Amino acid sequence: MESELPYIYCPFPQRSNPHVNHTREHLDAWTRRTGLVHRESARLRFEQADFGAFVGMVYPTADSEHLDLVADWFVWLFLVDDQLDDGHLGRSPDRVRDVVERMRAVVEGRTPGPLPGEEAPAALVALADLWERTVPQAAPHWRARFTWHLMMYLTTATTWEAGNRAGGVVPSEAVYIAKRRHTGAIHVCMDLIEIVVGIGAPESIHNDARFITALEASCNVVCWANDVYSYEKEQVLGEIHNLVHLVRHHRGYGKRQALEHVCTEIAAETQRFLAAESELLDMHPELAGLLVPYLDGMRSWMRGNLDWSRQTPRYAPADVSQYAEPGAYLEESVLGVSADHAPLGAGDNR
Repeated sequence: MESELPYIYCPFPQRSNPHVNHTREHLDAWTRRTGLVHRESARLRFEQADFGAFVGMVYPTADSEHLDLVADWFVWLFLVDDQLDDGHLGRSPDRVRDVVERMRAVVEGRTPGPLPGEEAPAALVALADLWERTVPQAAPHWRARFTWHLMMYLTTATTWEAGNRAGGVVPSEAVYIAKRRHTGAIHVCMDLIEIVVGIGAPESIHNDARFITALEASCNVVCWANDVYSYEKEQVLGEIHNLVHLVRHHRGYGKRQALEHVCTEIAAETQRFLAAESELLDMHPELAGLLVPYLDGMRSWMRGNLDWSRQTPRYAPADVSQYAEPGAYLEESVLGVSADHAPLGAGDNR
């Protein structure tokens, strides 16, 4: 597919983390322990995706402990996303409402998570573990923002996207672009930059118009590049939530013209990031110690996501046919629900 895609502008250097091999081993053990990846067919697909390499590309400066932590967040987000995007659950919001509310309780501190001996969904078990390892390192305002971004991801994916699929609604480009930063969980991943780098950006920076622009532009670059590379896969699944698909639908473009249009928009967002970055550093030279690594983290995300997308078999045309049968790799134990069953613990409330 790489040779068929238009050029995607990215002026940032390619980098990788030296702790990737350790993180690959850690991910194998962690996904087994939490039950996120159980069946052999699912594990083979998981290993082929090489999330360890991905996390090493987007967090190239992280130490070994932090790389393991963000890699676990990656896997959790990707596997939950697969359940919602690739299977029947993404068209049945009522069936995942219970487990999403239990996730909310974990991150809001209203419950310690699964009770001992409880047959809890693997995603809930893993989230409780992730939260316990992440929260102690963070300031209250960071936790509040991270919680909001995480829940926005979950609720947008399980209500807005699912509602569109169930109702046959094709969103406008503008609405999709605004929602895409939440459905892609990219704000969650950008928040983790502060944990990895060991900085605490004050609310005044997060509220600065230039910072907001830089963050929004970098998030768009990541999400839209993902849409370019996942387009073929999502066409097989009949997925409408893809910018290339929406450009074709609303503008009447052919496939190649739509891909070129989105790649041109990615380049424009990259330039918008660079302009906002320059203005931000000029305006706040006294905060360079936290702004430079934060902005570098955004740069690493834009470049690393592109590099991983180019090499992972997850989007390779030879492997796209696997998505015609999601049941071969989706596991009910992740969310504790299936197309035919209510959430674990939900009784007859369907």
